[in-house]
Amino acid sequence: MTARPAPLCVAIQMDHVAAIRIAGDTTFALALEAQARGHRLWHYTPDRLSMRDGRVSAVAEPLTVRDEPGNHFTLGTPEMADLSAMDVILLRQDPPFDMAYVTTTHLLERIHPATLVVNDPAQVRNAPEKIFVTQFPDLMPPTLITRDKAAIEAFRAEHGEIVMKPLYGNGGAAVFKVAVSDPNFGSLYDLFAQMFREPWVVQRFLPQVKDGDKRIILIDGEPAGAVNRVPAENDIRSNMVRGGAAETTMLTQREREICARIGPELRARGLILTGIDVIDGNLTEINVTSPTGVRAIKRLGGPDLAARFWDVVEAKRRGAH
Repeated sequence: MTARPAPLCVAIQMDHVAAIRIAGDTTFALALEAQARGHRLWHYTPDRLSMRDGRVSAVAEPLTVRDEPGNHFTLGTPEMADLSAMDVILLRQDPPFDMAYVTTTHLLERIHPATLVVNDPAQVRNAPEKIFVTQFPDLMPPTLITRDKAAIEAFRAEHGEIVMKPLYGNGGAAVFKVAVSDPNFGSLYDLFAQMFREPWVVQRFLPQVKDGDKRIILIDGEPAGAVNRVPAENDIRSNMVRGGAAETTMLTQREREICARIGPELRARGLILTGIDVIDGNLTEINVTSPTGVRAIKRLGGPDLAARFWDVVEAKRRGAH
């Protein structure tokens, strides 16, 4: 009989646990599995992270979780925790990927890898999901990153229907389809120009999105499970937080080829838990900040990815000592 590894001290940097929807929350699934393995959990939000004289700490609370809607957590007494004394930090707050988010990666980089931060904070900072993916242009639909109106108009003239979305957005927020001759384009451009200082992502519209946008979870660079997310009627956004419906799915040969191409790069960067989005064989995003989908995959009869995740993390901790 194989002995269970010694319990780990795990701190989770996340949006407050009180606000999450546990039915689909991957961070909650990871916490449940960690707790079941005997690991000790602490919870803190990014605004409670500090660095003084080079020491990184956070006001953290001991965390107990339960898979009970409306009664899913208990927090203990807050304490100032030296994060370098933790075994593992889960970097799991949701985007937007703004300077506040970037700053947390700089602080957590001070303690990694002596304390294993998942995902590697420097690589999270250097691999914004809608930019990192452009390292693989042959796997993607035609894509433009710009805020130049003339460049967008030329791209639309070449490709017809397009999708515009914020470069650092998440959850399907502010994703718009623009028709070939769309009288709203000028107003939409002005709105984006006022709302976002950064460039935007412009992609050729993939009409096959109506059949689903597949979320594939990779663990340490290997495809581990997938769910097909089908948009609600009269919506192009398949995100489940926007009303998309989750369906069981299998990986196609093309999708396995995509995973084989990007997997070594994910592994080399220390991006242990990632989620990629694929529409009709086209890679559209590589999600590295707080990818979700783990609970939906298990609920639909797929593998328990939280267990596989902790198998990998525990092995990496053993290998570091």
